[in-house]
Amino acid sequence: MNSLKNALCGMADRYNSVSLIVRIACGLVIGAILALVFPSASWISEFGTIFVGALKAIAPVLVFVIVAGALAQGSSKLDRRFGTVIFLYLLTTFMASVLSVFTSVLFPVKIILGDAAESEVIPQGLGEVLDTLLRNIVANPIGSIVNGNYIGILLWACLFGLAMKGIGSQTTKQFMLDVSDAISQIVRWVINMAPFGIMGLVYTNVAENGLAIFTQYGKLLILLVGTMLLMALVVSPLVAFVFIGRNPYPLVFRCLKESGITAFFTRSSAANIPVNMALCDQLGLDKDFYSVSIPLGATINMDGAAITITIMTLATCNTLGMQVSIPAAILLSLMSALGACGASGVAGGSLLLIPMACSLFGISNDIAMQVVGVGFIIGVIQDSVETALNSSGDCMFTAIAEFHEWIKEGKELPDFMGSSKK
Repeated sequence: MNSLKNALCGMADRYNSVSLIVRIACGLVIGAILALVFPSASWISEFGTIFVGALKAIAPVLVFVIVAGALAQGSSKLDRRFGTVIFLYLLTTFMASVLSVFTSVLFPVKIILGDAAESEVIPQGLGEVLDTLLRNIVANPIGSIVNGNYIGILLWACLFGLAMKGIGSQTTKQFMLDVSDAISQIVRWVINMAPFGIMGLVYTNVAENGLAIFTQYGKLLILLVGTMLLMALVVSPLVAFVFIGRNPYPLVFRCLKESGITAFFTRSSAANIPVNMALCDQLGLDKDFYSVSIPLGATINMDGAAITITIMTLATCNTLGMQVSIPAAILLSLMSALGACGASGVAGGSLLLIPMACSLFGISNDIAMQVVGVGFIIGVIQDSVETALNSSGDCMFTAIAEFHEWIKEGKELPDFMGSSKK
């Protein structure tokens, strides 16, 4: 019995001794091979289902206890870092919309419209999107945790933490921090199993879709993915450079590698919150800061969603032979950016806002829902890249906001970023 226990412990030690990124890469390769060799072994996909389900289940509880615990202890400082990171989130989301207008004009595409998508409850205008956002802010706290409503979770966690700070005993405050540490440990266990989850997710994608989606909608998919890559590798780093005054690419590539890869396969900004928090901890960021900015980013930092809404809408206009004026393009950019901030942080959340943007040009809901249907067809790639852009940006801009303050205070940046001394 002891020999079996020692063998299992040895296997676990060897598993943990390998870099998580290397393990995830192995899961990628193994999942693709299994899908090609055993396409009917659907039980393999359950690894992905369990992994994503576990992340989605633990993330709302993690956000609530970490934010409430930090505020109850009185260590959280809602300083100018929060203003900086919110500004970065909103600025880059709008810039993503504007970038999409330019790429759509330079490389116009048309959509091959198929059957209309199944009926969905979709926002009919920007007012309805904002109304939903306001309702989510004051939603039932228990319901917010159950439904993964992070705007509501943040509000109630802040209120609960501030109330505990004023009336709770030191023992109660310590209990809150102990619960926070326990939840964080559970998150580390879940993330440690990411290679198996990624294997299951890759298996599902390859077995069900293959490369067929590149044929009929190839040009549209290339435009979407190309614009998102341009945003991730050129525009966002340029914004980061303006704020920290030095090469941002070490941070950009680290966020894409450690956050973007996982987000690509989970296809959910909400599910990737624990991954982003773990990365922020590795970067040495203030836990009181990132415990709020990361879940907030999963709600309002939606560069990829803004790109999807704008490009799909302009592609619909091209298909119908409609001319889009410059004022209309500017208005579309604003609407897409604001609408994207209200998009759901789950797979395909941005697609249901396309009819809202199409309504700006008088495009009927029937046609708009056909466009949504096209979005779901290419979503296995489009939504994955979109989520990777959104989620990695949450980490990057959280780090940039804090590094910006470090530089002003004369502190050294992490070694991988280079010295802060000029």
